[in-house]
Amino acid sequence: MPSSVHTVEDYLNEIPEERKEVFQKLRDIIRNNISEGFVEQMSYGMIGYIVPHSTYPSGYHCNPKLPLPFLNIASQKNFIAIYHMGIYVNPQLMDWFITEFPKHSNQKLDMGKSCIRFKKLDQIPFDLIAELAGKMTVEDWIECYETQIKNRKSN
Repeated sequence: MPSSVHTVEDYLNEIPEERKEVFQKLRDIIRNNISEGFVEQMSYGMIGYIVPHSTYPSGYHCNPKLPLPFLNIASQKNFIAIYHMGIYVNPQLMDWFITEFPKHSNQKLDMGKSCIRFKKLDQIPFDLIAELAGKMTVEDWIECYETQIKNRKSN
């Protein structure tokens, strides 16, 4: 469920007390490992890491007024989620993550197209998330994104 707050700080303040420490650790790990050039801001009612218009003026094809999204983290009702657009559009990155996950967790991977859900907060594989956050540079993401958009338009 997306939040209606407008700042990252307000989002962090509304997280339930029993999740704050784990969520803050996840945020810190992403911020410390994500490639330079991504900017943290509220995006789609979650904390997002985006490519700003100053770097990618075209913005997001679904709504060019919005910056290009890359990664979001959210405290949902029953889980903490990471939404990683790179996994969604890059099969090699998806395969890498699926292969690596069991090496870092004894839990079954709970994943949608771009959403990785963690119901057990003590089972979040922070080292793996750190590595995932740094796998793509802004340039890699833009190239991957543009390739996908061109493929969709030609189909």
